Amino acid sequence: MKAKEQLHEKNYSIYNADCMDVVSVLEPKSVDMVVYSPPFAGLYNYSSDHRDMSNCETKEQFLEQYDFLVKELSRVTKDGRVNAVHCTDVFDNTCRLWDFPHEVIKIHEKYGFEYRNRITIWKEPLKVRMRTMVQSLMHKFIVEDSTKCFTAMPDYVLIFTKKGENKVPVTHEFGLNHYAGSTPILPNILQAWNNANDCNLNELELWDYLNREFKGHTDPKSNKLSHYIWQRYASSVWDDIRIDEVLKFKEGKDSDDEKHVHPLQLDVIDRLVELYTNPNEVVLTPFMGVGSEVYSPVSMGRKAIGIELKDSYYKQAIKNLKDVKFRNNYVKQETLF
Repeated sequence: MKAKEQLHEKNYSIYNADCMDVVSVLEPKSVDMVVYSPPFAGLYNYSSDHRDMSNCETKEQFLEQYDFLVKELSRVTKDGRVNAVHCTDVFDNTCRLWDFPHEVIKIHEKYGFEYRNRITIWKEPLKVRMRTMVQSLMHKFIVEDSTKCFTAMPDYVLIFTKKGENKVPVTHEFGLNHYAGSTPILPNILQAWNNANDCNLNELELWDYLNREFKGHTDPKSNKLSHYIWQRYASSVWDDIRIDEVLKFKEGKDSDDEKHVHPLQLDVIDRLVELYTNPNEVVLTPFMGVGSEVYSPVSMGRKAIGIELKDSYYKQAIKNLKDVKFRNNYVKQETLF
């Protein structure tokens, strides 16, 4: 295996390497879930390394390289299990869009995946403007010519399942007892609860009560907390993701970076990992960045394999993973590596 560096701990292995060099030597059908955010075909440039997919000269060249990776991800993914791809529509500075999610879907279907779900992740427009500097969000064009104004683009999570029968169901014996997000109780639920119980709880008070009353509840049918959490997760639009719930990343910035994207939020990864894997199963991320897609599953009682080409990101991932601990009383892990 070609890797500049690698680190093997009890519940994860990470590699400073080209993702193709690592994924291509993994055992067939050895991974329970894949979750990652690919380079957005030139929207962000992460490094000057010629092996970096974000440095492809054309969209066609990028898709050709990405095609090789998806083929390998299909080979290592167990039948019936999930690959989750975080992506967005790719735009230039004048907001001319290219339907990148459509290309991601086509390539996955080519290699034996079934397209199952698209989750929209809402983004606050001002923060998008400050982070991307896209001109179509500038207020001055409302005054000068609003035909140049367009909405802030959301992110998407595309959910694919590998064709075949899933031999090990992903179960939640007592339902969902952990919520990853910012607004757990919907207003209509709060009002209905108050009407039924003749009280006047605010959202935080109701959340505290439900957390105390139903966390660890042994009957999933009567676990109201699980029902409320699932109502949030089951929405096709996740508007409750905490934008700053991320690992440290600024220290991983190099002088040759043209742009630096915000890491994928832990809320998004936590939801996907809990919904689509069992404790002690293996989660793979071919674009590890600063370690988010490794940190989340390991802290939730899973195992992880992470691959990152960029040296500074890999070094930051080591720091971020150094003190990773189990969260939310997830089960004790077995040793994988």
